[in-house]
Amino acid sequence: MVSAQTYTDCDPTKRSDCPARKAVGSKPVNIDFRQGKNKFFKEAEGTKLTYDKDLGAVFSIANENQAPTIGSDAYIFFGQVDVVLRAAPGPGVVTSFVLQSDDLDEIDWEWLGGDNAQVQHNYFSKGCTETYDRGGFSPVADPIGAFHTYTIKWTSEQLDWIIDGQVVRTLKNTGIEGCAGYPQSPMQIKLGTWVAGRKDAPQGTIEWAGGLADFSNGPSDGYYQSLKIIDYMGGHKEATEYQYGDKSGTWQSIKVIGSSGVVSSSSSVTSKATTKTATSATTLQTVTSSTALGATNGTLTTDATTTPTSTTEEVTETETAIPTGAAGKVALSNMAAMGAAAVLGYLVL
Repeated sequence: MVSAQTYTDCDPTKRSDCPARKAVGSKPVNIDFRQGKNKFFKEAEGTKLTYDKDLGAVFSIANENQAPTIGSDAYIFFGQVDVVLRAAPGPGVVTSFVLQSDDLDEIDWEWLGGDNAQVQHNYFSKGCTETYDRGGFSPVADPIGAFHTYTIKWTSEQLDWIIDGQVVRTLKNTGIEGCAGYPQSPMQIKLGTWVAGRKDAPQGTIEWAGGLADFSNGPSDGYYQSLKIIDYMGGHKEATEYQYGDKSGTWQSIKVIGSSGVVSSSSSVTSKATTKTATSATTLQTVTSSTALGATNGTLTTDATTTPTSTTEEVTETETAIPTGAAGKVALSNMAAMGAAAVLGYLVL
């Protein structure tokens, strides 16, 4: 795991022969895993899921070599994804909801099985793992024992992480390049659970995961109940495929292909973001007050004496550095690391 890198079949910023990717398109996708398997997702090699009529898709891990994972063949080019899930329990076990592009832009949620009070969120640009200061934490009530709705709402200008309808973090597209660059190329959806607390994992990763995983009392089960996907199609009205127009990896370079051919390149859609060269600059908004997200599906309970901040303050990431995920801890241990999607990709290779 230490030497593995973020994985992609074909990186369009390095190769010119990468295929166009199927678009989710104009019709929203609604999936209820309580009704069984859905053909929208493809199971990774070695993945065997079961389905419960009340709980949904069951991602079960009985040993540290298992990493049940599913991924979509279709991609969104900006959009909104809502997932109702209950994280898998146990130190060392990680539950992940990831958006990832072919050129290794990434947006993710991660739940640690030994932490029943918060969730972690992170992003990566073009597979950059040179710095690990982009992660954050948000409180949530009983994420292991109760279902919550976790949302990624992503446009060319702004990225929101949302829990049960409440925005807990916002990232603005400031045009910065490099590791702190804004995720902006078409992405597929990946859902999975995996073991970070492996005996052969770096010590920093094991510590981040809460210790070594222990399956002596039985498997660790995570539940994905339902999913809703809306593709914004790069601001266009239709899309059947997305294709990189050059090797820049910018959203403006993506060609949106419709039923009658190329609709247009996304450069025709105006954006307020301009390219800048700097180390990093993002907008980070995280709920840190005593506000608690309710333990029932889709509800929100708030301490009447406390109001969560709604002010978004722009700061440099070096000032709000919160190393999270395996990548963060491994970096702190001076070891190589990767994002959630990297680990999922590695484990199913």
